[in-house]
Amino acid sequence: MDRPESFAAARGLTDAADRLLSADAPLAALHERCGGRLPGTLAIPELLELVEHARRLGLRIARSFSAYDGEDMVSGFARINPRRADDGGGCEVVIESWQRSAAAFSNSRALAHYLDAIDRASAEVTARLDARQRVQTVGSVSADAESFLAAVATAPTALWSDHVTLSGISHQQPLHWRLLDGATCQLPGSERSWRVRLLPVSESGSGGEPWGFELLLIPDEALETPAALPQSLGGSEPDDRLFGRTLTPALRQPLARITANAETIRARLAGPLAHDYCEYAATIADAAQHLSAMLDDLADLEVVESPGFATIVEAVDLVDAAHKAVGILGVRARDREIALEVTVEHGAVVAAAEFRRVLQILINLIGNAIAYSPQGSAVKISAWCETGGKVALKVSDRGPGVSEQQAEQVFKKFERLGRDSAGGSDKGSGLGLYIARLLARAMGGDLSVTSKPGEGACFTLELPQHA
Repeated sequence: MDRPESFAAARGLTDAADRLLSADAPLAALHERCGGRLPGTLAIPELLELVEHARRLGLRIARSFSAYDGEDMVSGFARINPRRADDGGGCEVVIESWQRSAAAFSNSRALAHYLDAIDRASAEVTARLDARQRVQTVGSVSADAESFLAAVATAPTALWSDHVTLSGISHQQPLHWRLLDGATCQLPGSERSWRVRLLPVSESGSGGEPWGFELLLIPDEALETPAALPQSLGGSEPDDRLFGRTLTPALRQPLARITANAETIRARLAGPLAHDYCEYAATIADAAQHLSAMLDDLADLEVVESPGFATIVEAVDLVDAAHKAVGILGVRARDREIALEVTVEHGAVVAAAEFRRVLQILINLIGNAIAYSPQGSAVKISAWCETGGKVALKVSDRGPGVSEQQAEQVFKKFERLGRDSAGGSDKGSGLGLYIARLLARAMGGDLSVTSKPGEGACFTLELPQHA
């Protein structure tokens, strides 16, 4: 298969359902190589996440992304510009600084995870199944899947496959899930053909069988052809933000090259190397990744400080969010032999907030607690319901803590207070807590700290309670 040529920039338009309607050749080719169709749901996972976020909040986003196109890794810098409702909604997507490099998946499992992410981005029907393939929850963004959803609702104990017509499969149900993964089917009321993905949620027991599944139904074509699009994709207002437009693209590429080359040296992929030099390379890669994370912080800073910044309101289970944050940071905690303990004091603790932003705050708080806690200690996360329509979550560590005078200083922009992490270095940008408090207040809550020097720190996130 021919590879698309390198281009300095490529543009595309998405609609209010995040379908890519029109695109320049490089972006269209990458979208199709990732399993999408034109027009159709944007099939590049990282790009889809950026488009969804920009559309939902009505804010411009500038961020790097990468995608596996079946042969190579393709990376670039994306500018997502939401369009007004009277212009059709959706977003204008501009991709700059295209680069291709050999895929660096460490093993077949890493590649499989990446391909699963592409299918998740392309799926128009998603469901959670139990171990017997019965539907527990289901959702769809397709009008022609309504009959399928209605059938599931009327027969909740039936197998998901009882509500579809499987192509080329005549064996009696239920079939082993591996035989169904990758099959095609027809949904009632839909004229399209759908590809089936069954992703095991977890494996347990001596037989290694999953205890649940993620069901993805991916259509083979777009539901309808949109009306003709404007010839020009330009016309966006100028974006004069310093980091999002000027510095970030200029710094991303050299940092990515530094990281890739240092990791190649560290892993001895280019040949034998003395151990000390491998350690030097690891330090270089770590520093480059730190600088890249700082760019992310600066880009987030521009978003939250933009005029009119707002978050969405949804039901957020704080205990569930805490468990997800703990899962993300689990490896980091295990490396330092730190236990992460999550408790809930009184029943469900559900906030009226935006899940993605709550998770961002918790990752920052728990990550800081891991960094500043002594090796072998514990970080405790607890959630509870307060009076006055509030819920709260607390992250406590056994680190050096801060003084009463420093308690407010830690939330200031670029403030580090001269602290060193328990691991011997402080890699923070001084923006994490500042951004976290801005996010908490944008959701109608607040973030505070109580601490005494030498006795650890306790950060408390308060949010409105979901009705």
